[in-house]
Amino acid sequence: MKIQERTGAGNNRSAAPVQPGVGERLPAPPRERKPALAALAVLLILVGALGATVLVLRAGDRIEVVKVTRPIQAGESVDENKNITGVMVAKDDSINYIPYEQRGALAKLKAKNTIPGGVVAVGEMFGAKAELPAGKASVGLSLKEGQYPSDIKSGDTVAVYPVVSGTSTGKGSSGSSGSASGTPLVADAKVNNVASKSDATVSTGNLNITLVVPQEEAAALASAASEGKAVVARVSDAD
Repeated sequence: MKIQERTGAGNNRSAAPVQPGVGERLPAPPRERKPALAALAVLLILVGALGATVLVLRAGDRIEVVKVTRPIQAGESVDENKNITGVMVAKDDSINYIPYEQRGALAKLKAKNTIPGGVVAVGEMFGAKAELPAGKASVGLSLKEGQYPSDIKSGDTVAVYPVVSGTSTGKGSSGSSGSASGTPLVADAKVNNVASKSDATVSTGNLNITLVVPQEEAAALASAASEGKAVVARVSDAD
């Protein structure tokens, strides 16, 4: 009886499940391969690398072009020593940049309209002659000393006053004098051009300037200017 009990007990022990040893891993199921996803990942990597390469190449393809440093009034030309400089930009065939090496030829053209400082010049800004804004007229004035501010320059905003009959302008004045009436012929005009003083005009103090004024005020201004009865005074820019 004792022998049978031990035998039965041994049979019971052998029937129990065998536990895995410490540190042993259960076998993992085989992974399912997805070649399509792998190919897509490789393709995305190649596309990204190609895009980065193109950007680098474009960034390195730069040219030197003309940049306006000071305002250029309509009808004026560029001056290498005064109002332009060279600046490097990314080459773009869709933009009509003016290469800096062509600044000599550009100096023979005129600004079609006022060009502000700080912009990169393009070919459409220049032409053989200036283009007046709509509703504006260009009037030339020949002024004597005392009829204009001594430091007048292109781009200034000015008012033009008629000279009262029987009076004359004070010589050496730097602006409008007491001989001008209180009602301006033109309240808001732009100095488009100031002629360079020749030896003759330096001695006499005469100055030729060109103003851009509203068309309806051009006739009265031209008439007063032809009789030498116009005084120019600088005013602040209109808001």
